[in-house]
Amino acid sequence: MPRRNSRKHARGTGSGLPRFGSTFQSTRTESGPAGWEDVEFAVRTISAGQSTKVYRCPGCDQEIMPGTAHIVAWPVGYGGGSDDRRHWHRNCWSKRAQRTITRRWG
Repeated sequence: MPRRNSRKHARGTGSGLPRFGSTFQSTRTESGPAGWEDVEFAVRTISAGQSTKVYRCPGCDQEIMPGTAHIVAWPVGYGGGSDDRRHWHRNCWSKRAQRTITRRWG
C-alpha cells in the first residue's frame, strides 16, 4: 500500500497563538513607547483584511476601525496574552518615542 504524505502536529504549540517569532505573523521586537524605551516589545503588523473589530489606540486615544491596517504590540516579558496586547495606528507606533501612552497599560 502506498504511503500517504501527512504532517503530524505541524501547527505549533497548541495554545492557539503562533510561537513568538514565527513566520506566520512576522513577529519582531522593537523598543517601547516613551517611558517604556528600555522594554522590548513584540510587534505584529495587522493587515486591513485581518482587522475585524474596533480597538482604541493608546498613542492617540482614538478608535481603530475595522478594515484598518495597524500594529499590535505587547511587552515581551509580560507574556503576550490578550490583556497585554495593544493595537496602535501605524503612524502612532512610528512616533511612539515622542508620545506617552494615553491609556494606562494593564
